[in-house]
Amino acid sequence: MSVLVALPVLLPLLAAALSLVAGRSPRVQRLLGVVVLSVIAVVAAVLLVHADQTGPVVLRLGGYGPPFGITLVADRLSSLLLLVSALVTLAVLIFSIGQRITDFGRRTASTAFHPMYLVLCAGVSLAYLTSDLFNLFVAFEIMLGASYVLITRRVTAQRVRPGMTYVIVSLTSSLLFITMIALVYTATGTVNLAAMPELIAELPAGVQSSLALFVVIVFGIKAALVPLHFWLPDSYPTAPAPITAVFAALLTKVGVYALIRTQTLVFVHNDAWAVLLGVALVTMIVGALGAIAQNDLNRMLSFLLVSHIGYMLFGLALFTVIGLAGVILYVVHHITVQGALFLVSGLVTRHTGTVSLQAMSGVARAYPLVAVLFAIPAMSLAGIPPFSGFVAKIALLQAGAASGTPMAIAVTAGAVLTSLLTLYAVTKIWVGAFWGPPTEPLPDADPNDDVTVGTGSTSAAMLGATGGLVLISVLIAVFAGPLADMSERAAHDLLHDEGYRSAVLGEGNG
Repeated sequence: MSVLVALPVLLPLLAAALSLVAGRSPRVQRLLGVVVLSVIAVVAAVLLVHADQTGPVVLRLGGYGPPFGITLVADRLSSLLLLVSALVTLAVLIFSIGQRITDFGRRTASTAFHPMYLVLCAGVSLAYLTSDLFNLFVAFEIMLGASYVLITRRVTAQRVRPGMTYVIVSLTSSLLFITMIALVYTATGTVNLAAMPELIAELPAGVQSSLALFVVIVFGIKAALVPLHFWLPDSYPTAPAPITAVFAALLTKVGVYALIRTQTLVFVHNDAWAVLLGVALVTMIVGALGAIAQNDLNRMLSFLLVSHIGYMLFGLALFTVIGLAGVILYVVHHITVQGALFLVSGLVTRHTGTVSLQAMSGVARAYPLVAVLFAIPAMSLAGIPPFSGFVAKIALLQAGAASGTPMAIAVTAGAVLTSLLTLYAVTKIWVGAFWGPPTEPLPDADPNDDVTVGTGSTSAAMLGATGGLVLISVLIAVFAGPLADMSERAAHDLLHDEGYRSAVLGEGNG
């Protein structure tokens, strides 16, 4: 069983190498990507069942144990996020194949897309599975290296500045990350997450708080917490829809995962952390207000992405089982919903040729299925019952009310207000883009393209991939009970980390 833990990292890297060699055969590249991501989804499901029933699955690479060896661990939280992420990356890849990996499907894909996409997936998997800070840094660098290529493909004048912003901010955050690792290692003598709690507890309280805050800043940049979010609304909207979708769905959530893992495992928080609660509240409100002020569809969705990171930070800041369970539910919900919304944006801009809400209209009349695919995740994001967003938000609101502190109550009220602002924002999109007289559609095919786009198979792939993500978000609501129970067990593991630590530091259960 332990060998399975390596597959989500190893398979995409091997497939990326093969895909690069097969650069002159797009069909081989596409097949490799779809098969590998499908296998990873199956492996993640197996790991999730095993971790839920018998405990974390551990793999010590090369047979070397801590503190010098590299250990990969699949517990309830990492396996669940790995499964959801694999399904999302698979759906986005299928959409990309249908869209020809460009904004409006006019050209064929380049040789680099599929290898870099698979490298990105390997980085995401490693971030979930690693049990030490340095290899978490390696995972982020793998993701960022691939993302640099993906976000700067087919560079135009409109993409140069946002692309530069993304690269510069990412490099800066990487420098801060490696500095943070050096400080932690100097203070504790280890980078192993499971070995740190006892060593951190021996440090003076001021040093503990400073390190915890430094970790929040480093991962807060990657998760796009306000005021560290400035790079995201400029960078993401300029990329092709599939790239934006996978970035929005996963890269910020990996930052949130790193925050959850480090703040619960490494640092001791006996009560709600007021600083983190304040950042959560500001992130919610600023992101939602920023979304309302936008006329660009993708920028509006990007600001909503920032806003809803605040919900995840809210539950984490409470440091209770019910709060962390709500966070886990919300992350699972948000990965699928945000990815689906950006794919729908790709469908809308494909047919209208614009991202301006003032310039597009009538999409619901011309493409009713696209309207349905937007309405479901949009209502879920706004927290309308009975969709998945409502289930996740109720859990967080209950956790905030149960905490009872004035700051927690204030953030709970802010969460309700943010839901209303989100509803207003998605309604603005609905009215602006989907109603009104239909606009003249763009031609669906390039005369030089050998694949029919529109009513042909590629359009079906795009609709099917988007519909698949929407269906997953619906299933999250349908199976909210079992998923909430699993999330609660995962949250209990986070606050009572003896099982995780013994699995990493002991002989493991392989």
